[in-house]
Amino acid sequence: MKNINWGFIGCGEVTERKSGPAFNLIEGSRVVAVMSRNAEKASSYAQRHNVPKWYTDAQSLITDPDVNAIYIATPPSSHVTYAIMSMKAGKPVYVEKPLAATYLDCQRVMRISRETKVPCFVAYYRRRLPYFNKVKELLSSNVIGKVINVQIRFSVPPRDLDYNCTNLPWRVQRDIAGGGYFYDLAPHQIDLLQELFGPIVYACGYRSNLGGLYQTEDTVSAAFSFQSGLPGSGSWCFVGHESAKTDQIELIGEKGRICFSVFTYDPIVLQTSSGRQEIPVPNPKHVQLPLIQDVVNHLQGNGICTSDCTSATSVNWVMDKILGKI
Repeated sequence: MKNINWGFIGCGEVTERKSGPAFNLIEGSRVVAVMSRNAEKASSYAQRHNVPKWYTDAQSLITDPDVNAIYIATPPSSHVTYAIMSMKAGKPVYVEKPLAATYLDCQRVMRISRETKVPCFVAYYRRRLPYFNKVKELLSSNVIGKVINVQIRFSVPPRDLDYNCTNLPWRVQRDIAGGGYFYDLAPHQIDLLQELFGPIVYACGYRSNLGGLYQTEDTVSAAFSFQSGLPGSGSWCFVGHESAKTDQIELIGEKGRICFSVFTYDPIVLQTSSGRQEIPVPNPKHVQLPLIQDVVNHLQGNGICTSDCTSATSVNWVMDKILGKI
């Protein structure tokens, strides 16, 4: 596949800056069509981003002969349907994370990808950002020695939207998102750790709703271990006080530690017997660009993108084990 002509299913906030513009910045890649069930939204996006065609029906976009690859940027509950429709039409897909709202649905997508031999990629773009490549580099340099423990700590106050009991964000509606904010944010953290240390093979957790702002979990604690035997733990709170606001993964080694954020990109902290060092690392304007470049290279036969439905299914398994869904 020499020229990748993308059709977008969904043109919401994530496509405006994080992902959408990146598709046209890569040689041999361009956006030729967008779809939203809201005609005004689809036409507006197409006009503002110079996209030739727009649709209000996903099937029409998928069967458009000018479209040969699909980007799915809708809430998780619809990922499975659109991904399977696309793959059965012979068109590769790039899906926003998480791959689906449940581990079982991820397995369905993975099975269809294998049966059709049509690739399905998932937008775990942080694994390709310069910020996290620096973390990999530090680990490879053995500066902190063997890693012996991994800790995730995340806490944020409720958002203003969380107090709207009649029109809650879809991210806290289990039937749409798969869970609460944990299911929306923790996938990036879990995928990164599996990229760094291999598969997590054991996970358990405790979930609570302590704020009472919505029905899904707002506080989660977890323990997990990697295939190598490396243990880890995590705590997530989405109704914490402002003073407890935290976004940190800490890697404890035999000779020091590395601390980094996942969402705020605070300077990476390296601490050894030589002292404490802060390492700022800038990321590109459109943060999904490096991963989309990998996807395009893969489709053009110039590389392999490993952020696919197989690795993404493993992430959902971990989350569903922590939440007690399986």
